[in-house]
Parts: sequence; structure tokens; C-alpha cells
Amino acid sequence: MEIKLDGIIVIAGNYGSGKTEISINLTINRKRSGLNVRIADLDLVNPYFRTREARHLLSENGIDLVIPPKQYLQADLPILSPAVSGMIKQPAQLTLIDAGGDDVGVTVLASLADALRGREVRMLQVVNPYRPFTETIEGCLEMKSRIEKAAKISVSGIIGNPNLINETTVDHIYEGNDFLKKLSAQSGLPIEFIAITIDVFQKIDVGRFESPLLPIARQLVPPWLKADEIE
Repeated sequence: MEIKLDGIIVIAGNYGSGKTEISINLTINRKRSGLNVRIADLDLVNPYFRTREARHLLSENGIDLVIPPKQYLQADLPILSPAVSGMIKQPAQLTLIDAGGDDVGVTVLASLADALRGREVRMLQVVNPYRPFTETIEGCLEMKSRIEKAAKISVSGIIGNPNLINETTVDHIYEGNDFLKKLSAQSGLPIEFIAITIDVFQKIDVGRFESPLLPIARQLVPPWLKADEIE
């Protein structure tokens, strides 16, 4: 099943949920499907593992990335480029906004209220059931409520990201999928897709999934590791 996302999409989630890695891989996936794609890095809280770290890869794939001015790229400061408002006022077929983690990270969206007013915006919550605070249905719903209150935007869908990084097994993915289906049923939110790292993706039975799947080639890795090739 193909992932079908377009318009203005905000990717949100708790710290460590994997939202930025997903944002990078999703933009490339959608670009290669034929869409015109732009992405804004609005993670103004976490100084590590932000979309801007993959700016060269995105540029090589013809994807326009909106980031803070060059002199502030490594700063942990609330710098919001006017280009972000312009990107929203003149959106691409898919305009992706990678917001910061937890409720603190998405508060920056409130500063975009004027640009977002009157536009259809969808906010998707990345859920990793193996992370603290989202290992229970109640925890996921509490995180959803906190994010919505801070962003002043309702979550309209779920992105599943069941993994334990390098220790992830096929069973972790299957069990995570079962958890996500329960979360979807209780919240009334659809599962837009499930992210699975490419090494585990090659081992799973795709017939066990009712949602689209997004293979993840890890790009945000420590300096001593090499990023995965995106095929």
C-alpha cells in the first residue's frame, strides 16, 4: 500500500519517538512518488538529530528545506525564519513541518497562527510503544492531549514507529503493530503508516499489516556510524 499524504502536514511526537528520522525518509519517499515536496525544520528545542543535519541529502533529492539562518544552524535558540510563513502561504503538493518534541516543541506552531489560518493542516503523532510515556494507550492519549493543547491543532492521525533501535526484532514490529491498532481503535485516529528500519523490513511478512509501511534508512546517526543508503 502506498502512503497517501499531501497538503500541509505537521509531524509531532514525544522526544525519542523518531519523528525527525521519519520526516526525512517520508519527504524522500513522497518526492520519488512524483510529488513536489518542501520541509521545514521547526525543532527549536533539541540541538541534536534535527532535520537540518540531513540538508545535503535532501538537497541532492531536489527537496527544499527551510532552516534557520546559517549562523544559527547549531544554536539551541527559538529562531523562526520568515521563510516558514512563506512556505505555508504558498505550499508545495506536500509541505512537511518537523516540529519539536513533546508539548514544549510544538508551541512554536502558535507563532504561525496567521499563516495557518484558513488552511487545512493535519498534525500526525509519531508513536513508539517502546519509549517512556507512550508504552501504554493511556500514555499515548495523554501525550496527544498535551501536544494538541500546546500546538492549538488537533492530531488527526498516527504514525507508528515500533522499534528498539539496533535491538529491534520482527516480533517487536508485530507486537507494536498490535498495540497501534488498539490505540487507533480507542482514539478513533487512523494509522497513516508504520515506519520500519530497512534491515528489519526485509524480514517481515507485509501481509500481516493493514497500514502502509515506510522503510526507514537511518540518517541521524552518531559521527562514528555511517548513515544507511536510501534506495
